[in-house]
Amino acid sequence: MNILVLRALGMGDLLTAVPALRALRQAYPSATLTLAAPAWLSDVVDRIEAVDRLLPTEGLVPINWPGPAPDLAVNLHGRGPQSTELLRALQPKRLVTHDTWVVDQHEVDRWCRLVERHGIPADPDDLRLGATDHSGPIVIHPGASHGARLWPARRFAQLVRVLGPDVVVTGSAAEAERVEAVAQGVPTRIGGDLSGLLDLVANARMVICGDTGVAHVATAYRTPSVVLFGPVPPAWWGPRAGPHKALWHGRHGDTFADQPDPGLMEISVAEVLAAVAELRTQGGGPWQHVG
Repeated sequence: MNILVLRALGMGDLLTAVPALRALRQAYPSATLTLAAPAWLSDVVDRIEAVDRLLPTEGLVPINWPGPAPDLAVNLHGRGPQSTELLRALQPKRLVTHDTWVVDQHEVDRWCRLVERHGIPADPDDLRLGATDHSGPIVIHPGASHGARLWPARRFAQLVRVLGPDVVVTGSAAEAERVEAVAQGVPTRIGGDLSGLLDLVANARMVICGDTGVAHVATAYRTPSVVLFGPVPPAWWGPRAGPHKALWHGRHGDTFADQPDPGLMEISVAEVLAAVAELRTQGGGPWQHVG
């Protein structure tokens, strides 16, 4: 049996789909499960341990599916119609996709409920990629995919000054200038292989970042994190439970805007430092629900 799953999005998007992917693996243990997703996510895909083959697919483009039609195609990409039509064009024997779209729900729940409606039980808490001792540095990741999610660099720099030398500031090669402005002399990790970034976040003592893929990596490894939200609420994309603090000022806005979301701008440096202190005092104690 051949299963094709479409999730041709970013790292955070993929990590929220992990429970649904594992549910498909458990439901069809002998099937060949192919994931259509960007090639650069191969290191993440390997760690999910549910996918047999990655089919490089970047966004809503025709899927280069080899051989006969898939027995089952699953649309974990979006509401359609484009994503649905791309899968339908392959003439699968069975197609699982949304017929209705509920906006106000967590992204993890969205995909678990989709497969469950088609008779495939899913555990929305099955997000974990691995366990570490979290003995590494504090990771500050000041970047984001869109301007709406960019908390000011000068505020991240204030965090670096307070938290001291045991900090690593991370970012892509395109974010080098922003990373250096935030780091002010502390170690940086700019660009590099994705596997190295995953390991850094997995072993970090704590992660401080905006609503971006690194936040989902921290959730997957249960690395304590402070995540700054805006314009999308943590009830939709935030850590579901664990050693995490999600900061949000209750405003919905345009995810794709060029300028920082007004609600995000309301989050102060003092508020972030208070969240850091709270996580530090929690130590190894019980996890707190966030959402």
